[in-house]
This record gives sequence, structure tokens and C-alpha cells, in this order.
Amino acid sequence: MTWDNDFSIFRISKTEHVATSARNYRNLRLGALAASPASFASTQEIEAAFTDEEWIQSLTSPGRETFICAAIPPTGPTKWVGQVTLLGPLSTQPLSENHTPENAVPESDERWHMLSLFTFPEYRGQGLGVKLCQEVMRFIQGYRPQPETAQLDLIVKESNASAVRLYERLGFWHVRRCTLVEALIANGDGHLLPADRSAPKYTELGGLVMRIIISR
Repeated sequence: MTWDNDFSIFRISKTEHVATSARNYRNLRLGALAASPASFASTQEIEAAFTDEEWIQSLTSPGRETFICAAIPPTGPTKWVGQVTLLGPLSTQPLSENHTPENAVPESDERWHMLSLFTFPEYRGQGLGVKLCQEVMRFIQGYRPQPETAQLDLIVKESNASAVRLYERLGFWHVRRCTLVEALIANGDGHLLPADRSAPKYTELGGLVMRIIISR
């Protein structure tokens, strides 16, 4: 665990220093895929083949925001050590199936989806994941004054107890369980799905949809 750093949490600009940000993000993302391959639907092999233009596109696409945690050591260069991605506002409800009156929200509410929360193992235990999520929620609060509330969803593996507890502490509640197919589609990774989705890994209800309503 690395404790002798200051940390900066920020959203990547889509207009300033984009090429540099894309290189830093590539290093972060490939390192994350190597360190925790089970945490992602994609693989290091797939993303290592991305071109510079594809990395830039991933950071500048409309409706997609990337937030970074950077470690600032006493000496030496700053290092990007964590990230989370936000999709939205969404024009449709990606997780609309099996809603109940208890977890439904008005149709006028703004909807967002958060994914790919990650920090490198040696930097964990310092609340960086919480700070990244809080930065996302602040961004949504300040995005526009109306509507007065916004819905933020995420999907986490039900077996990932530490991540579930982190989201619960932030105020997220459990909506329902879901399949890997639903999770990949909601995360914008539907293109990674095979034509044959009958294997248990795609049909088992191993994911947990969680939600928070953000007030403005």
C-alpha cells in the first residue's frame, strides 16, 4: 500500500491536451486489465491493439465522461492510478426490465450509468474509490438545474462484497439481479458478446443492479 502521495480527482477534458490524456489513459487501462482481468469484460489483448485514434475517441465521445484519480508523489512524476466512467444522460432506460413500484422513478428523471470503477491494488484502502464516485455525483448535480433529480445506476458482481459495501455506503440501494448480457449492453460493451449466449456465464444472475437518486 502506498501512503506517501497526494491525490487529485478530475474529469478528463475533451478539448485540452487530448493526445496526452489518451496516452495516460491507455497506460492506466492496460495496467488495470493486467492487474485485475476478472474485473472487466474487455481484455488487455483486445485493448492493446487499439489505435491512438481509438483511445482519443474513447475519451471524447459524446455522452461519455472519464474521471481519473492521479497520485502525486513527493518526488517524481504524477501517475494515474484509478478511474471511473460515466455514460449519459441516457435517452432510454437500459435497465428497465423487472422494475417494481418500490424502485421505479418518474419518466421525466434524467438517467446515467456508471461503470469501470478501478484503483490499482497498491493504492486501495485510502478511500479513492469513494472519492471517484463522489466526483461523478457532483458532476451530475452540476450538469444542469433541471430536472430536480437524476437517477444513477451501476452494475456490480454480486460476489464482490467489498464493492457492494462501498456503493451501499454512498447511498446506492439494490434494485435487482441481472445477467452478464444485460451488464455488457448497459456498459456499452454489447459488441463483445458472442452470437451464442447460452453458456451459463451469460445467463446466470450474477450481477447486481444498484441505484441512487441524486437531488439538485
